Amino acid sequence: MKLLPVPKKPNKPQPTEVKQEWRSHLPKPSRKQIIYTAIVLVTIILVVWAFRPAPLGVDIATVRRGELQVTVNAEGKTRVGDRFVVSAPVDGRLARIKLDEGDRIEQGTVIARIDPLPLTASVKEALGRLEEWRAQREGVATQRPKAATLEQARKRIQVAVTAKKQAQAKVAEIQAALEQARRDRQRAQKLHATGAIPRKDKETAQLNEITKAKELETAKLAVKSATSEVEVARDALTVLQKEQQDPDYLLKVYSARIASVEAELEKLRDEAKRTDITSPVGGQVLRILQKSAQFVKSGTALLELGDVSQLELVIDVLSTDALKIKPGDRILISQGTEQQPLLGKVRLLEPSAFTKVSALGVEEQRVNVIGDFVDSPGSFGDAYRVDVQIVVWEAKDILQVPLSALFRCGKSWCTFVVKDGKARLRQIHLGHRSDFDAEVHQGLEAGEQVILHPTEKIDAGSRVKKR
Repeated sequence: MKLLPVPKKPNKPQPTEVKQEWRSHLPKPSRKQIIYTAIVLVTIILVVWAFRPAPLGVDIATVRRGELQVTVNAEGKTRVGDRFVVSAPVDGRLARIKLDEGDRIEQGTVIARIDPLPLTASVKEALGRLEEWRAQREGVATQRPKAATLEQARKRIQVAVTAKKQAQAKVAEIQAALEQARRDRQRAQKLHATGAIPRKDKETAQLNEITKAKELETAKLAVKSATSEVEVARDALTVLQKEQQDPDYLLKVYSARIASVEAELEKLRDEAKRTDITSPVGGQVLRILQKSAQFVKSGTALLELGDVSQLELVIDVLSTDALKIKPGDRILISQGTEQQPLLGKVRLLEPSAFTKVSALGVEEQRVNVIGDFVDSPGSFGDAYRVDVQIVVWEAKDILQVPLSALFRCGKSWCTFVVKDGKARLRQIHLGHRSDFDAEVHQGLEAGEQVILHPTEKIDAGSRVKKR
């Protein structure tokens, strides 16, 4: 087989040769054209640079480690621990109180006086009534029947009973005589019928029977009269006995009146002793409620006493905040100056909440927190308003970020971190929060810079600079 020769390709011009050939056909720029072209390019660059967005000025803070305190901020007031309200113990005319607010007093010092004269007169009047009722009780004995009268009534009964017995015996005697007269009359009738005795004897026997019958009736009437006399005598004795007991109720009445007057007298004497009103404790006069002389009723409040050196704190907080507070928590008490706050301690939380209307007209459930001063109260007095911070949590060496650098991004918290002059969006996880800072669990490192008060103009990647 015979091989045919391969045809040769035509020679192509080299790139350098083509370029040189193209350039050879271009017109050569003049010096003026080069200068104008440079001016146009510089102008374009300057316009682009002028209209390029400038970096936003922002406030920047540094993420740091340090101590973090979580507090409940509230208002409260000071209060004397043991406050005593001295009241008028009795009705009467109060003399002008010579004490002034702030005066120191000792226990037992006379601090007010009530005119004792009306009470003294009442005591004398009660004594007079007591003597009167005692005399009335002693006079009850004169109203009773005499013992001789009772004895006479008893003897009268005995005489009447004896007379009744004698009348009864007489009836029995006449009864027997009547029975005998009746038998004599029957015998005389039989004898007269046989002619043994004359008619006159028979009539005599009949008359004797009739006479005995009449005597029996008279004797029975005498018994009845004697029985009545016995009953009358006994009734008379019963009346006398009742008259003997009738004054007993008067004795009870007078004894009750005497007991009542004695009780009243005891009360009046006690009140008369209490017209000089003394201080129950040593301390200071906090308030004078009734300064001028006037008539006062028992129970009228006159003064308030207490020891101002024994102050406590009464702080009302929202019931939701009260759930975070426990006895023993520290209280930081502002003194209203650049001085260090005073230290206090929570003693107790009152068990019952109360409703309070806020300045915005919203009803809130609040709880009183009672605290004690750990430091000296200094210049604080009774019922002074105080601003306090109750420390409910604190720790040292905590990674923290300012709250003003945080904002919500969905259900999480985010912040802008400044890196290479640009804002970088960072999602973070937080822990405890104070009024100004928040604990960072994840998402930031110490030393990183974050943007404070980020606005809608800042986006991820925006150029920023520190103001």
